[in-house]
Amino acid sequence: MSETNLVHLNAPDCWINDPNGFIYFKGMYHLFYQCFPYATQWGRMHWGHAVSKDLVQWEHKGIALYPSKLDDRSGCFSGSAVEQDGKMHLIYTGVNYIEEDPENINTCLNDQFQSAQLMITSENGMTFDNLADKKTVIPPIAAQHIGSKTHTRDPKVWREKDAWYMVLGSSVEGKGRLLFYRSKDLQHWEYVNHVEKENFGWMWECPDYFETDGEKVLIFSPMGFLNDGKAYDSAAVCMIPEFDAESCTMHLPDEFQFLDYGLDLYAPQSTTDAEGRRVLVAWARMPEAVDGKWNGMFCIPRMVEVKNGHIYFRPHPNVQNRFTKKISSPTEAGKGGYKISLDIDEGAEINIGGYRISYRNNRISADRSTVFAGHDEIRCHFETPAIYEGNHLEIYVASNLIEVYINNGEYVLSNVVYGLSDQIQAENYEIFTTQD
Repeated sequence: MSETNLVHLNAPDCWINDPNGFIYFKGMYHLFYQCFPYATQWGRMHWGHAVSKDLVQWEHKGIALYPSKLDDRSGCFSGSAVEQDGKMHLIYTGVNYIEEDPENINTCLNDQFQSAQLMITSENGMTFDNLADKKTVIPPIAAQHIGSKTHTRDPKVWREKDAWYMVLGSSVEGKGRLLFYRSKDLQHWEYVNHVEKENFGWMWECPDYFETDGEKVLIFSPMGFLNDGKAYDSAAVCMIPEFDAESCTMHLPDEFQFLDYGLDLYAPQSTTDAEGRRVLVAWARMPEAVDGKWNGMFCIPRMVEVKNGHIYFRPHPNVQNRFTKKISSPTEAGKGGYKISLDIDEGAEINIGGYRISYRNNRISADRSTVFAGHDEIRCHFETPAIYEGNHLEIYVASNLIEVYINNGEYVLSNVVYGLSDQIQAENYEIFTTQD
């Protein structure tokens, strides 16, 4: 498969969701992703695969993982990638439906399924032997006081001190929690500890733990967290925890941030780039297929930085450096879309093709109602917390995703849109497109 995407990676004529196995390996960035290759709707999960030399130009490489074993017969769900001894190891959740829907065997009835954690290895990061090389490394959890045999998934693996560590999302008695495991060889894993938090959703998906700028960062996606009667009741959150590797004891603070205040981005995953900086991508949830052909895309790769106890997200420098061609209108933009740069005054409003951004009471708000018609079940109005570092906006505009970076990543507000026009109404702005 030779289809390429510039800046934003989107689905290749099918459905995609969570980013998986994000890693810089042997001079290339590899980004795997949840994929149902047969339709533009969610189904039995496979892993699609895309590669890039620079996090800007992406090439789809087809299907990397597909169901082939009893423990993943109903889907290869989310997971991560690590390098050991020059090989790429993918660790992911395999699902086995106990009760399939007879009208659609790609889905499950009555939550009757079980989950295990599997591993597969590749010498070159491009070819995977789905028939001979998969191994179950953590079977479905039997001890109900530790975690759910159904809702335990999304392993993120990292190296620390003299061992490998894994964090899994899980659920016990209607409360979300994280499970911590340790291994010497990536194959034999021992449960060590868990952490949970009251009134923070019933299941914690896609956990990611890492250190950057000398600070610890935890990101996860609690289900049932927003609980405001709208669709997408789950959201990606981030915080600065305390973590002791020896005991796998984690203390969670009371304070947290949303990963993105547009609340469309979900299931983020991070890695380190070629220079060792922390970079992250996330899935932009889409309620309908674009032109009936594809559903699902990822945000711009974002740097993760911590300053004065606050987590910042800003476009990766490789992306920033591509948006340097100054233009006068969106009609002149290349296939990577365009960027608007401006300082916004208190009380001002910007209209980007029907997507409205305003600055009032020291907060940035967005209204996508005119470019999101027919989806009243999903939120259309959004607002950041109070900003404190200025009033500068960098707005990256693609056909179906707008990302508003505030004060170089103090907050980000991103939204899926449909049917943008080429008109911009704003004061004193500059517009740039990619050097394709």
